Amino acid sequence: MARDGVPDEPELLVIGSIALDKRDGPFGKVEQELGGSAVYFALAASLLVPVKVSAPVGRDAIERLAKAFDGRRIETTHINVLDAPTYRWSAHQEHGRNVDLGSADEIYDQWEPEIPPGFTGWAFVGSMRPDRQAQAVKAIHHSAQLLAADAMLSYIKAQTAEARDVLRRSAWFFCNHEEFQAFGGRDPEEFRRQWWLEGLVLKAGHDGVTTYTADGKVHVPALTKYTAFDTTGAGDALAGGMLARWLTTGAQRAGLQDAMVCGVACASLTIESIGVRGIAGATPQLLEDRMDDIWQALRPAS
Repeated sequence: MARDGVPDEPELLVIGSIALDKRDGPFGKVEQELGGSAVYFALAASLLVPVKVSAPVGRDAIERLAKAFDGRRIETTHINVLDAPTYRWSAHQEHGRNVDLGSADEIYDQWEPEIPPGFTGWAFVGSMRPDRQAQAVKAIHHSAQLLAADAMLSYIKAQTAEARDVLRRSAWFFCNHEEFQAFGGRDPEEFRRQWWLEGLVLKAGHDGVTTYTADGKVHVPALTKYTAFDTTGAGDALAGGMLARWLTTGAQRAGLQDAMVCGVACASLTIESIGVRGIAGATPQLLEDRMDDIWQALRPAS
């Protein structure tokens, strides 16, 4: 509903995974650590706008999820609580990258993506089992004003046809260079045109992020002054911050770099702590301060 004649911003929805992770790396070992693409995205985006979440979760993760979302503008109406165990993911982290050690995703056998009735806003379909990811994209791609999706290397290899279907129906696509190459990508701009993408967002860890659109490419460097303690979830937080910020500024091309700066700031806040702790504990003011750091790095040295 419009307020005083001014149209409301489009709603923001994330469809993705809620996970309990088992991981090891420079930070030590963690088990039953809350994670998942929907969780990281929602925590980042909710620093700027309200966000709806559609995802499956087992009863074994409800308390952790409620604690992480407490006080945030996150609508959980479309989170389905199932008797199946929450999605499990295992990984070993080295040199700032996660080596996927496998997952247990039987919960997706009991769940189908739930789209809010009459939804016409912006949607991000985060990494999850590709058959369910493809189902979500197919269900929403005609009604969403902006549809973005992400990739996960192991799932691209395991369910290539479904992963390519997600890419084919998306307007914006987020991936790292390994995932990009798994889709046969060589030249980013050629890839963007080949798949009829409005935007391709290539994530490169400590080398930052580059977005390709019909207007050219925009690069924002990573913020390396803060320690990268645990890089899990950085890409989902980046997408959440970027899309939420761009939505609040009217989705004008001139605001794309600003949106990317916000995304990189959210990623930075995420990776300085284990799991969701960093982004869950962040505040809008802390986000603004982190964005200022990135803008400072972008300014030419005088």
